[in-house]
Amino acid sequence: MSIAAETLARDTAAMQALLEKQRAAFTAELPVGGAVRKDRLRRAIALILEHKEGFVKALSDDFGHRSAEQSLVTDIMASLKPLKHSLKHVDAWMRPEKRKLDFPLGLLGARAEVQWQPKGVVGIISPWNFPVNLTFAPLANILAAGNRAMIKPSEFTPATSELMAKAIAQHFDEAEVAVVAGGPEIGKAFSELAFDHIIFTGATSVARHVMAAAAKNLVPLTLELGGKSPTFISRSADVAQATERVAMGKLLNAGQICLAPDYMLVPAEKEADVVEGLKSATARMYPTLLANDDYTSVISRRHRDRLDAHIADARAKGAEIVEVNPANEDFSRQNTNKMPLTLIRNPTDEMTVMQEEIFGPVLPIRSYKSVEEAIDYVNRRDRPLGLYWFGTDAAEEKQVLDRTISGGVTVNDVVFHVSAEDLPFGGIGPAGMGNYHGHDGFREFSHPKAVYRQPKLDLAGLAGFKPPYGEKTRKALARELKA
Repeated sequence: MSIAAETLARDTAAMQALLEKQRAAFTAELPVGGAVRKDRLRRAIALILEHKEGFVKALSDDFGHRSAEQSLVTDIMASLKPLKHSLKHVDAWMRPEKRKLDFPLGLLGARAEVQWQPKGVVGIISPWNFPVNLTFAPLANILAAGNRAMIKPSEFTPATSELMAKAIAQHFDEAEVAVVAGGPEIGKAFSELAFDHIIFTGATSVARHVMAAAAKNLVPLTLELGGKSPTFISRSADVAQATERVAMGKLLNAGQICLAPDYMLVPAEKEADVVEGLKSATARMYPTLLANDDYTSVISRRHRDRLDAHIADARAKGAEIVEVNPANEDFSRQNTNKMPLTLIRNPTDEMTVMQEEIFGPVLPIRSYKSVEEAIDYVNRRDRPLGLYWFGTDAAEEKQVLDRTISGGVTVNDVVFHVSAEDLPFGGIGPAGMGNYHGHDGFREFSHPKAVYRQPKLDLAGLAGFKPPYGEKTRKALARELKA
């Protein structure tokens, strides 16, 4: 056995031992009371607040440059919100739900309810684009549901992952919450552990491997993926307002967001106005790019090369490339991986930029003659994680929302539905499965245990379903076996 294989075997054994330790502690603690759950949520909140400056610095180090204000909003504030929301509502979420019984059971004294039990140990596989938020947002629901957690953060944000491991170890015993560090091989071994649930956030291609690994142990999954989220600009839309909001959402985190507007669908006669609106809005928000602390870098040279390849492919296949570079800066001389917003006009399905999730500051703009044409185009593709519609025509809004299927929708903006804690967040099809956030997340990481309480009365005998069968049975069956 090679040294690498021996190391992997040792690390896998350590992960297995940690899982067994957490599960034993979980079982010994049952039932997990509200006070215990709230204590863990409070410790997670204290952890985030204590290390917020450290996380902001680590995120910028990992990205090459990341806006401090953006990190405070999208990773720190966005982690605190779900933790505080869960802390506020966990007592109510934990209460058993009474359920109705078919006639005549309820009248004769039988009772039914659903008890929300924790599942056990949940594995969190978190991504690099929002590594703090996309660890602690699901952790809020996982802890509220009474579970333990093992976390495998991304190897692409090593400084953030290292700080996360250190901070969690300071605030939690490893039998409660623990971080497992490592690269793809460790990630693969992690996904093969017999967790009670796994939540994976990342690429659809990787999710297929995670799902296959989890299937070996029949581990239930929540998959938060991505895809090509379309943005409809209606003829009734305010183009200046719409383009400003699209530009803001597209350039947040340099477009490295699973919910970023991936391509635009605009009326043919408004396409030029949309292009000018995007250019103007970008210039107002980011008058310069290279030395602008507000403008975030692409995570790595590899990802930047991938984006450049999309642009080159589109240009070679006949697209018009519009680089939005307000100060006409020379990006070839930079020491970071910053990229200007690049618009691609007249994209076709043969271009790679229309085949793959972009995940960067590149935005194709496709024109349409009728909204039906635009809807049909979306429906011919994989169902997206997000869909955006801008306009004031209520009938058209209803038409688009009724005739398309997506994980979620924001009307007259982009991305914002993910920030509503009381809305379920999740995908459908290749964009993911399952939901979390708020009450929906509590339920996602809980087991709904059905509990039926039988009264002293002999209900089977009274109903005619107890042997020996006779006339009472025949009458009961005649009553039930009809439309």
